[in-house]
Amino acid sequence: MGLEFPAYVLAALTATGGIAGYARTKSKPSIIAGCAVGLLYGLGGYRIQNNQPHGVELGLLASVVLGGASLPRAIKLRKPVPMMLSAIAAFGLYTFGDAFRKTL
Repeated sequence: MGLEFPAYVLAALTATGGIAGYARTKSKPSIIAGCAVGLLYGLGGYRIQNNQPHGVELGLLASVVLGGASLPRAIKLRKPVPMMLSAIAAFGLYTFGDAFRKTL
């Protein structure tokens, strides 16, 4: 089991979270952002699984986007959802950042 498993788990978590955010508050940005980040994680996992280039980079990009959007809100609001999103982003940054570092 390589990096594709965490990528698929993060894809499912972020897409499900975006859908849940939309269902709860009718927030279009939640569903768009959640599904977009989930798509990046999923595409990264697919590329990693099939030994195609740039899979790790896509996972890292998704983590940077998620962290950039959620970390300032987590610091400012101190609410559970932004804090959980920031934790997911931190896990992705660590996982895919370490893998990317090893390719340099």
